Amino acid sequence: MAVPKWERKTRVFLCVFGLFLSVYALHVELSRESNPDYRAMCDLGESVSCSKVFTSRWGRGFGLVQFFVAADNPLNQPNSVLGIIFYTLQMGLGLSLSKKAAMLLVFFSWVSVAGSLYLASILAFVLGDFCMVCVSTYIVNFVLLFTNIKRRRAIEGVKEKAG
Repeated sequence: MAVPKWERKTRVFLCVFGLFLSVYALHVELSRESNPDYRAMCDLGESVSCSKVFTSRWGRGFGLVQFFVAADNPLNQPNSVLGIIFYTLQMGLGLSLSKKAAMLLVFFSWVSVAGSLYLASILAFVLGDFCMVCVSTYIVNFVLLFTNIKRRRAIEGVKEKAG
C-alpha cells in the first residue's frame, strides 16, 4: 500500500506548519524572558496576546508539571518544545506504513487533541485571552487526528483484505 498523495501532502504541510508555530512560540517565550519589553507580532492587544499566554504558568508543562517538580526543573519545558517533539514524531511516524505506526499516530494525536482542549479552556476561561498561534496549533492537531484516523482505517482495511 502506498501513502495517498493527499495524505502525504497534508501531513507534510500540517507538520511543517505545526513546527513553524512551535518554533515561533519558543522564540517569543525566550525573547520575552530575556526582554520583558519584547512585543511579538502576535501581540495585538491586551486580550489578544500570545506572549502573555506563552509566559503564563500554563505555558510550561501545561501548568501541571510544576506540581511535581520545581518550576525551573528541566522536565518543566515550554509547551512549544513538546510541540516541536510532537510534530517531528508525526512526520517521522508518517513515513511508516505499519499498523503499529498508524496506531501510534492516532494515539499521539488523541493526546495532542486532549492537550489542545485543556489549553483552549485555560485560554478562554482562566486567562481570558485569544492567542492566534495557540488556536492555530489546536486546528493543526485536530486535522492531524482526522488524517491519522483515515490512515489507520486504510491500513486496517488493507490488512483485512490481505489476511
